[in-house]
Amino acid sequence: MKRIGDILTRNKTAVVVEDGTSYKQVTIRTNYKGVCLRGTQDGTTILTKNQFIVSTGQFILSRIDARNGAFGIIPEELEGAIVTNDFLAFDINEDEVEIEFFNVFLQSPIFLEACIKASRGNTNRKRVDEDFFLNYEVNLPPRKEQSQLIKRINISRASVATAQHEITHQETLLAKLKQAILQEAISGKLTADWRAAHPDVEPASQLLNRILSEKSRLIAAKKLRPEKHHQKTTFDEIPFEIPQGWEWCSVGNLGVSTRGKTPKYSEDSNAIILNQKCIRWSSIDTTHAKSVSQAQYDNSDENALTEIGDLMVNSTGEGTIGRSAIVTPDSAGLLFDTHVLRFRPFASGIFNTAYLMSLINSDYGQKKINAVKGAQTTKQTELGTTNLSAIPIPLPPLAEQAAIVERVEALMEQCRTLAAEIEHTRTHAAHLLQAVLKEAFAPASSNG
Repeated sequence: MKRIGDILTRNKTAVVVEDGTSYKQVTIRTNYKGVCLRGTQDGTTILTKNQFIVSTGQFILSRIDARNGAFGIIPEELEGAIVTNDFLAFDINEDEVEIEFFNVFLQSPIFLEACIKASRGNTNRKRVDEDFFLNYEVNLPPRKEQSQLIKRINISRASVATAQHEITHQETLLAKLKQAILQEAISGKLTADWRAAHPDVEPASQLLNRILSEKSRLIAAKKLRPEKHHQKTTFDEIPFEIPQGWEWCSVGNLGVSTRGKTPKYSEDSNAIILNQKCIRWSSIDTTHAKSVSQAQYDNSDENALTEIGDLMVNSTGEGTIGRSAIVTPDSAGLLFDTHVLRFRPFASGIFNTAYLMSLINSDYGQKKINAVKGAQTTKQTELGTTNLSAIPIPLPPLAEQAAIVERVEALMEQCRTLAAEIEHTRTHAAHLLQAVLKEAFAPASSNG
């Protein structure tokens, strides 16, 4: 057994920050992501004047976040950088530990356990107790055995790397499979046999006429505002070929797009509001929702609340804009904020919103959203209701929409099964390496 203090010696090379001198500053990312440059500042802007210099090859940890994996080795580009007393820098005793072995040691469960146990204080203000940390004992193999252990660990790492490469490949193939399913759905290829077996269904042209008649009726009854710009039903360029009996139209020809309301948050309320984090790919997760004041909920018009079958579309956010999902009983009767759009057909039973979800979530739909989203006016790009309404959509007959939705869901369920298998493989690969690391440093010490 060795004390951590036997292999690490605290380095306190002090420096007084001078105005007019440029200094590199350090940050340590959590979850084993290492040490990197935080930035470079002139001494005039650095308030804490008494700091410490770090050197290439030193070990450094964050007093506050070491328990979250915030530690690592100082890289060459941070030679001479400065840190505050919130960071502990150490020289590594190479008589006791090979550097390569020490790097492996840092990734072991035993070392993280030492950081966690050495973090003392209240839940939100825990900091590493340096004396406890340095006196913590670990089962460190003799230096002459470390090279053999490194070889075993590297073999395991190679196996894990191969597995991870295969996992990434499988995830890429799965993503392509999902998009192929959606593209075949919206182009009619997925239901070619269904059309052959149902030649007498109402064509989409008649369905579209019924939808537009309902739209006109709502406008005449003043239940729907007239459009400032009429949504085109014909297009100069047809995005792709569709089957006979289908029609091209705009999303705005089929229903109303509405933006959510600005929230008045309240932690004491049970009234929740959907935000962009809630709208996932094809599902709504209310665990990400926030609470709004009961007054805002009570004073909301019924039209401001979600209904079963509504299609919710994220209107902003890098990586989230354009994500869409259908409202189910679990997410009905809720408010939604200004970063979420809602699409609702002009009347029930005249359009299947789950079909539109497949289109919006497809590569075609996402490319159209990127093409029509509004210009960046502040710090983020927004997808407006007018932009969403302008997206061209291939409209199948109503009965075929239901057949498409059913087949897409069945195929996506198979994709979810494949995704679960891939995730299981990923977890197994991670556990395999951790098991090897744990074995290398077993038995665990009985530190207090």
